[in-house]
Amino acid sequence: MPKTNLEIIDQLKKATDGLLFMSESESAWEIFLWESPPLPTTPEKICQHTNHPQDTQVQVREVNDFFKVATTAEDWHGLEEKESVAKYQTLVEVLKTNLSSLQVYRLGDIEIDVYIVGQTPSGDLAGITTQVVET
Repeated sequence: MPKTNLEIIDQLKKATDGLLFMSESESAWEIFLWESPPLPTTPEKICQHTNHPQDTQVQVREVNDFFKVATTAEDWHGLEEKESVAKYQTLVEVLKTNLSSLQVYRLGDIEIDVYIVGQTPSGDLAGITTQVVET
C-alpha cells in the first residue's frame, strides 16, 4: 500500500534531522508539501510556486549528481564525515523510495535556493529545500 503524504513527510523529517548541507555556508534542510500543484513540474512553475521572479536563473539536476559528494565515502574521512555520508545515503534512499519524478532545482546564482521535488503517490509534490552559497 502506498504511503500517505503524512508518512512521507515524517520519513523526510527523520532523514534530515540534524543534517546540514555544506557549501560556503551550512544550511539545514526544510520539508515541504505542495498539495494540488500545477503539473507537469517545470522550472517556471517551481519559480512561481516558490515566489521567485520568472527571470530567476534555474538549473535542473539529477538527485544522484547533486548528492554525489555528500554520499561518497572517502578514505580520508573521519568518524563524523562517515556518519554524514551514511545519513545522506539514507536521505537519498528515502527520497527515491517515496517520491517519483525526482528533480533538483537550483534557483539563483550566489545565494541559491535548492528544491528537491518529487511526486507523492497521491499526486502532490513534496521534498526538501535548503540554501547554498557559492561565490
